Amino acid sequence: MAIELGPRPFYLVDGMDDGPLKSRLMECKTGPFRRTDFSIGHRGAALQFPEHTLESYNAGARMGAGIVECDVTFTKDRQLVCRHAQNDLHTTTNILLTPLASKCIKPFSAAAGAVPASAECRTSELSLSEFKSLRGKMDAFDPAAKTPQEFQGGTPSWRTDLYTGRGTLITMREAIRLNKRNGVKHTPELKSGDPTSISTIFGGQEAYAQAFANVLREEGVDPRDVYPQSFNVNDILYWIAKTPYGGQAAFLIDYDAATDNILLFNKTGQQLLTRAEQLAFLAEIKRAGVRILAPAMPALLAVDGDRVVASRFAKDIKSLGFEIIAWTFERADLRQGASKAGFYYDFDPTGAAIKKDSDMYKALDALARDVKVIGVFSDWPATVTYYANCVGLR
Repeated sequence: MAIELGPRPFYLVDGMDDGPLKSRLMECKTGPFRRTDFSIGHRGAALQFPEHTLESYNAGARMGAGIVECDVTFTKDRQLVCRHAQNDLHTTTNILLTPLASKCIKPFSAAAGAVPASAECRTSELSLSEFKSLRGKMDAFDPAAKTPQEFQGGTPSWRTDLYTGRGTLITMREAIRLNKRNGVKHTPELKSGDPTSISTIFGGQEAYAQAFANVLREEGVDPRDVYPQSFNVNDILYWIAKTPYGGQAAFLIDYDAATDNILLFNKTGQQLLTRAEQLAFLAEIKRAGVRILAPAMPALLAVDGDRVVASRFAKDIKSLGFEIIAWTFERADLRQGASKAGFYYDFDPTGAAIKKDSDMYKALDALARDVKVIGVFSDWPATVTYYANCVGLR
């Protein structure tokens, strides 16, 4: 597959302020561009394509992502499928416009006064064939909707519905086979789910984690070509102890913008709030064989004047010897700078460093040079692929 970055990276570089970084990125405008593991397709290429669809994965691979993500959840007949959550079909597919709407655990409810429109539709209520009959759409809904048709809207202005004419849903197996055909590696994430559903369908969380590993084994995935992910540290430790797929497992760590703190839970589900207990736990799992942490981008960066730099947390985990993957680039509207961009740019709440969309390359440069991440998830992998090629990252 030829690597095609399209106009966006060039648009962003052209808009940067003059300086050493812009000069470096301008020098490689003529390419050639190659695939790089530093560029990870987050749900494929979800900035413009319906996430976790054949079309989105192909787009991510074409933009040079060396690794493409399938978030993994399950159907009622124990099949593992690519969706961001067990219960997101009402916002990511056309289910409410099909007869399968009758299987939603919460049917469509129209907006009424201050109460927004709502629904809840789960993969675990469908068979695989029923799941595959749906069409993916951009993850959005219109809270003012009076009808299921209106509920399909709500896509933010900085995304697009232009590529929703097709949205082919696929399974974890199909995603692995597609990645192999496209010449990319895999980073499936075992998503959390309703514990009762997991117990009923798989027999428990460990059996669910094992079913995930079984698909990797049955599809002949080389452990060196996969980065399994989970927010549940017990999944990571299970893969390390019981499967060949724990060596590159990435422990995902969320961030709470309200408290400016990571969201970290130990093996019993207890939240760890202080820096001391967080670092003690991370040191413990490092000894248990966890090699890679994947924190949210705002946990890894800070601002020093008008510069983006590594955060204290990033320095802490580097000192413990972890490799780091960051999420998620191109998942915010930066047209008005970081101060209006929300969660992913919470490290710069006043927009002191990130004043416009082109300044996102300041953040990416800090992730690469100061934090020294080994990869970056992106909703538009071309942006990261361009940078990685320009600065010589493999």
